[in-house]
Amino acid sequence: MHVTNLLLEEPIRMASILEPPKNNLSAMTKIVGTLGPKSRSVDVISGCLKAGMSVARFDFSWGDAEYHQETLENLKTSVKSTKKLCAVMLDTVGPELQVVNKSEKSIALKAESLVVLTPDQGQEATSDLLPINYDGLAKTMIRKKDDNLDVPLYPSTVVFVVPMWLCCPKLHDSVQAVKKGDTIFLGQYLFTGSETTSVWLEVSEVKEVDVVCTVKNAAVLSGSLFTLHVSQIHIDLPTLTDKDKEVISTWGVRNDIDFLSLSYTRHAEDVRQAREFLSTLGQLSQTQIFAKIENIEGLTHFDEILEEADGIILSRGNLGIDLPPEKVFLFQKAALYKCNMAGKPAVVTRVVDSMTDNLRPTRAEATDVANAVLDGTDAILLGAETLRGLYPIETISTVRRICAEAEKVFNQDLYFKKTSKYVGEPMSHLESIASSAVRAAIKTKASVIIVFTSTGKAARLIAKYRPTMPVISVVVPRLITNQLKWTFTGAFEARQSLIVRNLFPMLADPRHPADSTSGSNETVLKVAVEHGKAAGVIKSHDRVVVCQKVGDSSVVKIIELEE
Repeated sequence: MHVTNLLLEEPIRMASILEPPKNNLSAMTKIVGTLGPKSRSVDVISGCLKAGMSVARFDFSWGDAEYHQETLENLKTSVKSTKKLCAVMLDTVGPELQVVNKSEKSIALKAESLVVLTPDQGQEATSDLLPINYDGLAKTMIRKKDDNLDVPLYPSTVVFVVPMWLCCPKLHDSVQAVKKGDTIFLGQYLFTGSETTSVWLEVSEVKEVDVVCTVKNAAVLSGSLFTLHVSQIHIDLPTLTDKDKEVISTWGVRNDIDFLSLSYTRHAEDVRQAREFLSTLGQLSQTQIFAKIENIEGLTHFDEILEEADGIILSRGNLGIDLPPEKVFLFQKAALYKCNMAGKPAVVTRVVDSMTDNLRPTRAEATDVANAVLDGTDAILLGAETLRGLYPIETISTVRRICAEAEKVFNQDLYFKKTSKYVGEPMSHLESIASSAVRAAIKTKASVIIVFTSTGKAARLIAKYRPTMPVISVVVPRLITNQLKWTFTGAFEARQSLIVRNLFPMLADPRHPADSTSGSNETVLKVAVEHGKAAGVIKSHDRVVVCQKVGDSSVVKIIELEE
């Protein structure tokens, strides 16, 4: 079932735009849905899976482990009933600044009034005083001029070894965390700056440990928790906090999480430390780390972070505050290009905020989703839209349809040439096989590419070249031992394909290894073809490109199906 891709550069009949799709296939771009109050029942989760959600995100910046466990149990029930695979992503809190409103009474802030941010969390939150969970906002820091290392000024009674650069005024600057005129953003859920539950503050003065701010727009803050974002300021807190480690080592281990979303990743070392921590937690050594880029620090160190991480999440909400509006699109395009060329999945956030309360996205949002697909994103992450939105199922369905339409006009030929040129020659053996499989599938107008893999690497490399057809990734389990017990691999690898554009995984029967006899290979291939037929992507007389290992050789072959 080959789908002819149009190109925007080519003339098309305007009336053809209104023609309905010939089939109801899922988009090849994946959708990550955040589960929460409006999307945690079995019925709603089942609807989300059918609508196109392939990864479920659990945001631990709110809710306790017991609450999220109940939601996850409902997800497991929904996966069984719908027979739709779904991966699990744990999103850490990280060094997030928060205002805790213990009374949960609404707080009305008037424009041009003054409000004090204080680290004294024993205080009650009011329209005049907001307690925050960080005591370094008013601290003076010493920064090495050629580095990003910040050292707080301690009282003289504290004794420690002083680095040489600290002794020389020419080698360091004194930097206050915030100063007069700096911008602070305070909001609940959505960082748009335009809704009545978000407020912009401007620093008026710093008084010892407190920061006095002028309210720039009227707003009413409701609920128990508000997030604070200080533009372009270094927050002296660890990226992986003790609370995060506790959640990962308990809830994460219990549920064998597939992905860790590392919030506020600022340096490559953040990823290395997180990976080292996961390596101590048994099965979680296989968990993939997605670095969440959401401030200027992360942007500045993007290349090093990309090298260390398994994938990238472009958190446009927070980063959109740090960046000038005219620079946001440029960051997105540059970051997606780098991820695509590295063959690492990229996820774009904050695309249809208005669907939190509305059944349809705005024109700008619909175009934004399409442009993210054309820019090369692997997945779209929905946050508040599904967490607390009124229409979680409809939102996923709408985003899926927009992605599918955008994929029709994706210029695969240009992308293939660009990727091949970037990779250069000589290619590695596996990269050469992957690119050849994609080229063969396009030239023969194949319906699908079927690839046999144990680690998922071969499938991801094929997906890197963005074929116009789906890639069925047949994950063949391997039997491994830790000298205490034998276990099969494969489940992690299959689920982790669910965030990669073009990839649709299936777990093969472990009795038929992918590199064994041709007879067992044919058996697994037959199962994969039947799987494709059941999914509606293969029909009789279609051509299929198969990529597999036979003995020590990697083979790409083209088969034509019979009745």
